[in-house]
Amino acid sequence: MINLTIDRGNTTAKLVLWDGTEPTSTSTLFNADNGTLLRAIGELTFDRAAICSVAGPVDGLEEMLGQRGVKLLTLSASTPLPVGNLYATPATLGVDRIAAAVGAHTLYPGHELLVADIGTCVTYDRIDAEGNFTGGNIAPGIGMRLRAMHTFTKALPQVASVGDTPIRGVSTDTAMRSGAFYGVVAEVTYYNSLLGDGGLTLLTGGWSEKVAQALDFDARLCPLLVNRGLNRILQYNETNPH
Repeated sequence: MINLTIDRGNTTAKLVLWDGTEPTSTSTLFNADNGTLLRAIGELTFDRAAICSVAGPVDGLEEMLGQRGVKLLTLSASTPLPVGNLYATPATLGVDRIAAAVGAHTLYPGHELLVADIGTCVTYDRIDAEGNFTGGNIAPGIGMRLRAMHTFTKALPQVASVGDTPIRGVSTDTAMRSGAFYGVVAEVTYYNSLLGDGGLTLLTGGWSEKVAQALDFDARLCPLLVNRGLNRILQYNETNPH
């Protein structure tokens, strides 16, 4: 059985095909509208599908898959999960955050885990060694920090998020860019310091590789973490029907 997982974020959509627990094909779409996403999915061959979207529903997806005899699992607050959820308001928990937590526990069961998803926003979430999502924090992403500095001041310019990031800025542009970037690096470092012995930090999201290079400790890069969690949730619901 081949599974398709769809992680639709604010900027990118990742489509991953899975044979069991192994990814066999990955494609990433940038700023894709519903039509583009539907066409990309329509070109793939798979038996089951799961989606988590923080950018709204993909209109027509369930109908398109239904015509092919494929059932779609849409991750929501009511979806049965193979991990515990200790969040006080589970209905407000982002589906990407819980999928990433499941993916993390799938990769490293028995470990206390920090998942830092570094994208449009940055989320820092903790999963305990027993596999319970215990909560976390949300912060602005690097691009959002730069836009905020420009928007809410009179003198600071709009600065591109990609460019030189010296440890200390030598111009206003580099001071802003480095401040935003190393602010995230410092946050990851702090939350990592809260982990107990044997704890692991996992990085995912569009900025994860660059942030990992700036850290002074070993963090695990997991670019398909949300998709891996979706695949595990899909498998769990197939073998444990509710």
